[in-house]
Amino acid sequence: MCLGVPGRIVEIHDDRGTPMASVDFGGIKREVCLAYLPDATVGDYALIHVGFAITKVDEASALETLELIRSIGNLAEELGEEPAPEPALEAAPQPAAEPLPGGPGAKA
Repeated sequence: MCLGVPGRIVEIHDDRGTPMASVDFGGIKREVCLAYLPDATVGDYALIHVGFAITKVDEASALETLELIRSIGNLAEELGEEPAPEPALEAAPQPAAEPLPGGPGAKA
């Protein structure tokens, strides 16, 4: 499944000849390539797919979509954030391995 997430462009800069932007996805910021959207400006909302801005979107649509994604709890996941770690369970003690017959450590 492909998913484009809307975000607001907060800064534009050049990275070795490639137009890049810092994009805010409702509190989560990511670096995004603007090569496919060279006319984007700071303050614009754009649809971002796999790190590339692919089209401009209006603010109302962007905010509505971000709220919908947030409401189903997938915004961090879709943006590649690591989920909070779950508490580690203690591993059950393992019995000591016995040497294989004829292998190293075997009794003669």
